[in-house]
Amino acid sequence: MGKVVVGAAVVGAAAVVGVAALVVRHRMQSSGKWGKAMAIVKELEDKCKTPISKLRSVAEAMTVEMHAGLASEGGSKLKMLISYVDNLPTGDEKGLFYALDLGGTNFRVLRVLLGGKDQRVVKQEFEEVSIPPNLMIGTSDELFNFIAAELAKFVATEGEGLHVSPGRQRELGFTFSFPVKQTSLASGNLIKWTKGFSIEDAVGQDVVGELTRAMERNGLDMRVSALVNDTVGTLAGGRYHNKNVVAAVILGTGTNAAYVERAHAIPKWHGLLPKSGEMVINMEWGNFRSSHLPLTEYDVALDAESLNPGEQIFEKIISGMYLGEIVRRVLLKMAEEAEFFGDVVPPKLKIPFVLRTPHMSAIHHDNSPDLKVVASKLKDILEISNTNLITRKVIIEICDIVASRGARLSAAGIFGIIKKLGRDTVREGEKQKSVIALDGGLFEHYTKFSAHLGTTLDELLGAEVSDSITIVHSNDGSGIGAALLAASHSQYLEVEESIFRALQAVVLMTINLTMAIFMAFHVAVPVFVLGKACISSTISS
Repeated sequence: MGKVVVGAAVVGAAAVVGVAALVVRHRMQSSGKWGKAMAIVKELEDKCKTPISKLRSVAEAMTVEMHAGLASEGGSKLKMLISYVDNLPTGDEKGLFYALDLGGTNFRVLRVLLGGKDQRVVKQEFEEVSIPPNLMIGTSDELFNFIAAELAKFVATEGEGLHVSPGRQRELGFTFSFPVKQTSLASGNLIKWTKGFSIEDAVGQDVVGELTRAMERNGLDMRVSALVNDTVGTLAGGRYHNKNVVAAVILGTGTNAAYVERAHAIPKWHGLLPKSGEMVINMEWGNFRSSHLPLTEYDVALDAESLNPGEQIFEKIISGMYLGEIVRRVLLKMAEEAEFFGDVVPPKLKIPFVLRTPHMSAIHHDNSPDLKVVASKLKDILEISNTNLITRKVIIEICDIVASRGARLSAAGIFGIIKKLGRDTVREGEKQKSVIALDGGLFEHYTKFSAHLGTTLDELLGAEVSDSITIVHSNDGSGIGAALLAASHSQYLEVEESIFRALQAVVLMTINLTMAIFMAFHVAVPVFVLGKACISSTISS
């Protein structure tokens, strides 16, 4: 009987909540507030629309800006930075290589043993280290000494079979995710710090030189073979596993893209053309801007209030740093102008970036009948309680509008790269395959976002071409990718190549000499026999 009473009480409570929700909705409808709220959502939907014609225009604008950025420095919103990476991994790489990934308040050190085509990555080890806050605002020597000391400790843990060959120096790929002016494959001057770092005496300095001197002070004999960013590293990691990888895109907190360009198609490159005939270009595509981008009042306000107004517009409408914030701004307007959450605007809703993209993703992916995840997130993050089912559905719809726009524009950007490479058509008799390597938490964890991206790219390419274009998840480009680039640009490759060429020359000379002796012998024997016969004939006569 007690269970029946409890059950009846629960049902009764649920009914009361349901009635209360209906009352709230009725009041909103009767006062015109509900209509106002829906009008805000409808306006958002209209402003965020990305019909295929608009996406094609965005892709075309991306391609035009790529050409302009390759032609001259400062000629485009896209920086189109020359990475100096002209040899991507092939899978033939062998040996022990290191990587250092510095991009925030933590850094990673990695050790990778490569076994060539047959064994590939034989073993991989890493450690993550937190940087003490005082070193983030100290001096360059203090920061790099700390990093070098931790790297030396990690090197000291090399186990059996994890040693470089005798007489060889250890080599390292350095992923440095701060703005630098790169001057060669293994040198680059720091432009400015971001992400909470403020070390004035490092600005303008070559970060590879700073690290190298710190390693020397710590007694660590190691050479930095490559200075790269995470996008170039992702491209390297992708190419190592699949020779058809032509571009890489990061869709995470931030966003960027890199791709393999023909060296002769880079007018601003004034050096000797690389032997490979190729050069990896770091697009810095987050700074792309075009009149074709569907911007809303929320995007304009977000940009104006940001630390870099007028910059990184593409990033601000497609990346994980900003999607949740856009949704928050929409909800705030609905709360202020349409009393969407009641008479009082929830105080937490006024805090910038309080609603992060992982929260937005959890809300968007809620498939429960009563949308309890939505209710839970609203309560835990925004301290909004007692929302009804209709309200939760509207919030999911807003998430879908914002995420869909970001994903579809990301696809348009990828399509722009494919167009620049001339791979947006299939020529008769050709079976050309193109693979795009993607990485980043937004792509990896926000399933609806990545699904929208994939279907949109297929739509842009068309059925025939889409069969030749593949998207793959390439994990940890900032780590193993850097180690692979250290391997593909090893200082010992030229030595090994010279030895190989010398051996080839010796073998060829030996073959030629053998052939000459063989031919001389075969000519000499008949002459000798003939001479002997003539002498015998003369004597007998």
